[in-house]
Amino acid sequence: MGNGTSIGRVRGLGPSHEGAHHWLLQRTTAAGNLVVMTWLLASFMILPDFGHASVAGWLAQPIAAVPMALLSISLFWHARLGLQVVIEDYIHEPGTKFALITALNLAVFGGAAFALFSVATLAFGAQG
Repeated sequence: MGNGTSIGRVRGLGPSHEGAHHWLLQRTTAAGNLVVMTWLLASFMILPDFGHASVAGWLAQPIAAVPMALLSISLFWHARLGLQVVIEDYIHEPGTKFALITALNLAVFGGAAFALFSVATLAFGAQG
């Protein structure tokens, strides 16, 4: 591999072979979000009102709590995948990129944990 030609300088700097997997995960979470969000909107339309007692009673049922927890996980994961691509494409300094991706991961995992805790609190709190 020579350094004298253009091809010699870029040889070995190809893709990391993770782009297709990342793309597939992004599309899979988008499809899952579409399905579960459609379920959520349909479920909201059947509720008699949007008061706390009504929504908490609905969310106390496992048939509602499980898809809501899955929606929370899928939404945060989808957001993480998309924002990671933006950071990787537009931030060029390695240290800054590492710090931003670490902050993104902390924010996403914290948000997802808060969402799951909120669903569990409503689901189990409405029974007692």
